[in-house]
This record gives sequence, structure tokens and C-alpha cells, in this order.
Amino acid sequence: MSQDSRFLAGRGAVVTGGGRGIGEVIAEELASKGASVVVSARSTEQIDRVASRLREAGHEAYAVACDVSDRESVAALASAAVEKLGKVDVLVNNAGVAGSAPLKALELDHWNHMMAVNATGTYLVSKAFASAMAARGWGRIVNIASVTSRVGTPYISAYTASKHAVLGFSRAIASELIDKGVTVNCICPGYVDTEMTVQSIANVTSRTQLNDEEALRAILDTVGQRRLIAPQEVAHLTSALCHEHAGGTTGQAIVMDAGGLLA
Repeated sequence: MSQDSRFLAGRGAVVTGGGRGIGEVIAEELASKGASVVVSARSTEQIDRVASRLREAGHEAYAVACDVSDRESVAALASAAVEKLGKVDVLVNNAGVAGSAPLKALELDHWNHMMAVNATGTYLVSKAFASAMAARGWGRIVNIASVTSRVGTPYISAYTASKHAVLGFSRAIASELIDKGVTVNCICPGYVDTEMTVQSIANVTSRTQLNDEEALRAILDTVGQRRLIAPQEVAHLTSALCHEHAGGTTGQAIVMDAGGLLA
């Protein structure tokens, strides 16, 4: 194995929302590139499974439970991550929730939940780790936003607003950290082949006469997406943004939607 294939050797990484879906695959990808990884999510069972599998594959990995919307829980994550890894050089803010409702049925609790996890969670976790990265002069923060942070999509206004907030926050702190050796970028996937998309399909089929295949096509059509994105595609881009030679890329919002915005 070439040295460059393990370009994150000696680096510590934290992945939120790492117990399943995109986060799980990102944790695997970073570990394969040599990083020691803290896998975090609310579900202890899920992150224990992921961390155990990574250790069985010969990687250094730890599971630390965290609710990213809770300040004390995030502080505990930051403390545990430094204790286990020594330092955190890479942060992937992947934890997130999704949901849909037309404006007339959009309840404040739903709105607040989207904002608390997707937007406030990204703020809390970034703040917990960014200062130490800046003090060391090196860091990579990758925020998993959404293609909806770039466009408006019907029936998911709360989710869309929360992801717009993630993008704006990312660009703002990228400008603060640009001279500190810390990059901050957003990956903006369309619909990804994960459990979250399966749930979206189920929501559509429960409200319509569409079958699963028809519901998926209808969902993809809302953003002009030709196919589902594989989680591995998001993970590969994430690790590329964490490379030593990726320091010139910061404040970017990279869309992964199989050409949907080209339509």
C-alpha cells in the first residue's frame, strides 16, 4: 500500500452521524486513509457496531455517543475525542435529520427540530473543535449539507432552511479560518442510497397511490436527479477534501446530484 493511500496517518478524525448511512461509510473511508476515528451518534448500539468493525479491520476507532443539538453532550464528545485521539485534525459534520410538510401543516416543533440538529448541531460541533485546529495550524472541516442548500424544494421548507444555514455558516467560518490552515467545505448531495431515502419513499407511498419505484422517481424528479448517489461517492469526496494538498479548497459548496442542477 502506497504512503499516499494512507495520507491521513497520524491524524485524528471525528464523524458525527457515523452510526449508519453516509456517516458510517465516511468513517470507513477516513480509517482506510490512515486516520484514527471517533464515530459519534445518538445510538450507542450503532456506533459500537461501526467502531468494532473498523477495529476488526485493523483500524483505530472509538465510539462516543453524542446528541449534537445539546451543548453539554457536544462538550463531552470533544473531551472524549481528544482523550482518545490526542488531537482532532478532521471533523465531518454529518449528523442530520430530515422531514417533510407543506407550509400550511408545518408545525413549529418540526421547524425547531430541523434547525436544532442540522444547523445548531453543525455550529456546536464545529465550535468545539475549530479553535484547537487553528491553534495547531492545520484542520479540515467537512459539513454534509444537501443540494437543498442551493435550491428551493417544495414540502421540505424546514429542512431546506436548515441546510441553507449550514452552507452560510460554513462559508462564514471558512473566511475566519482561511489564514489558520483550516479549511471548511460543504458537500451538497442530492438523494443518496441510504435509509433516509428509504424513509422518504415510504412517506410518499403512504400518502399516494405510487409504488416504491414510482415514488423514488417522483422524489428524484423534484430536484432533476437522474439516479441515487452512492454513499461511497460522498465518502471519497470527503476524504479528498481532507488531503494535505487540499488546503486551497475552502468555503466551497460541492454539489453531488448526478447532474440534477444541470437540468
